Amino acid sequence: MKLAKTSWATLAAVALAVTVTAQDKRPAAAPAMPPVPQPGPEHALLKGDEGVWDATIEIITPPGTQGPPPSKGTETNSLMGGMWLITDFTSDMMGTPFAGHGMLGWDSNKKKYVSVWTDNMSPGLMAGEFSYDAGKKTMTGYMEGPDMTGKLVKTTSVTEWKDPDTRVFTMYAPGPDGKETPGLRITYKRRK
Repeated sequence: MKLAKTSWATLAAVALAVTVTAQDKRPAAAPAMPPVPQPGPEHALLKGDEGVWDATIEIITPPGTQGPPPSKGTETNSLMGGMWLITDFTSDMMGTPFAGHGMLGWDSNKKKYVSVWTDNMSPGLMAGEFSYDAGKKTMTGYMEGPDMTGKLVKTTSVTEWKDPDTRVFTMYAPGPDGKETPGLRITYKRRK
């Protein structure tokens, strides 16, 4: 009988030890989630570009040469969560259907607008950074990624807001002499 009481006491002590040890190994409470980022004043520029835009595309050729006639396109922009402008662009580029998709948002760490772009004429993704000048109503920056041949290129672009319903995008690329020259201009008019 004494052995049975000792055995029960030992089992109870072991069970208590296992329970206390198991409680000590419970995961700590998860840290509180940081607050969800909210749109700030930098996002107002993105909100202003929501909607459908009719585009006139001009290929700019060197002086003294004749470029193709301007073509038409459509850009549709939506704002995801007030934070990212999602762009879908379609057109006909010199007889070839063109489709592109991009994202533009404010990077609060870099204090710059950041963008990614891809289209059916590119073998990879382009990424870039931009700064906005509120006084001039211009966004200037660069995109870097592969061209149609896969060669890594860096292009500069300037977007100018002429009024709330008109903006002009000009892309510059290195010419044969290495100097940047305009190669593409797109004039956007907001569709009513």
